[in-house]
Amino acid sequence: MAIEQGIWKIGSTPKKLSPVVIESENLLEEQIVADVSILNSGWMIIGQQVRTAFDKYIDLLAIDASGSVIIIELKRHKTPRDVVAQAIDYASWVVDIDDSKLVDIYFEYSQKCSLNELSLDRAFKSKFGTKFSDVNYDGSHQMVIVAAELDASSERIINYLNDKAKIPVNAVFFSVFEDNGNKYLSRAWMIPPEETQERVISKSAKEPWNGEFYVSFGHGKERHWADARKYGYISAGHGRWYSNTLNMIEVGDRVWANIPGTGYVGVGEVVGDICRAEKYQFNDFDNKTVNELSTEGNYSTFESLDDDNAEYLVPVKWHDTKSIKSAFSETGLFGNQNSVCKPTTPKWSHTIERLKTDFKLNQIT
Repeated sequence: MAIEQGIWKIGSTPKKLSPVVIESENLLEEQIVADVSILNSGWMIIGQQVRTAFDKYIDLLAIDASGSVIIIELKRHKTPRDVVAQAIDYASWVVDIDDSKLVDIYFEYSQKCSLNELSLDRAFKSKFGTKFSDVNYDGSHQMVIVAAELDASSERIINYLNDKAKIPVNAVFFSVFEDNGNKYLSRAWMIPPEETQERVISKSAKEPWNGEFYVSFGHGKERHWADARKYGYISAGHGRWYSNTLNMIEVGDRVWANIPGTGYVGVGEVVGDICRAEKYQFNDFDNKTVNELSTEGNYSTFESLDDDNAEYLVPVKWHDTKSIKSAFSETGLFGNQNSVCKPTTPKWSHTIERLKTDFKLNQIT
């Protein structure tokens, strides 16, 4: 089913802007390179026209905070269905490259584009707050096809790969509109991006999910663990990539909170739905909001943020918590930059076993 996009100029009578033909695939590529948030604010471009071992060229390579690679293939106008096969062919190369290859790809890209940071480690830390070398890179990846439109067979293939084969391939449609000499770009995803994010493929061994949710808690001045511990919640924000995964958890789910680079600090049960942080009223604290409570963090800017960049929280009843100084950390524990995820690696099972020996077992079912 084709996705039609339109833009109307507000006035006494709405005026529909005229669509214009995207003159060159290069234009879209240049716009995405200039600002990858056109696709996703939680991604960072690390390569452009990347040569594979098959002597083919991937239009763009990006990476997210968890170290997962995004293969971005751009096609102008109606996309033939073989572009899906092309993306999968590229993925067969990406899954087998190691982290040192990504470092080399970024170095070549940064030189070509005269970027300030030539080191992937430093660029990654500047974007995501942690070094790439500290991320558990396992070859995980997903595919994104950028197009003006898709033919029906391509849509069927993409839906089948996602729904039945659980292969993370998505399509994003761009249209250009013009008004008084100004051009505007609109975007629509074929599948909600968070759905394909859940299906990222890796070369690591997998096992059935054990029912335990992992939470990455980004402790800082505007997200303070002492407040989350005291008032009972987890939170994430400053971009949909970070906040959308909070929608994965429901009332009754158990979560294990980890502060990246510090250690595990809490285990608890979800007791409420996701809410903008500044609007949530804490029942056990006279229905006050976070800005009305006595806090260690500073949350005064939350109200000024739009929905895409807002901070969101999920209320949690903690079974057991630790201070930052007492956080549980040792070599071999699972770590990830996703705000919430359902790990299926053996390392996660090992992590849960170790955590249950350190957190109070009589409070954990």
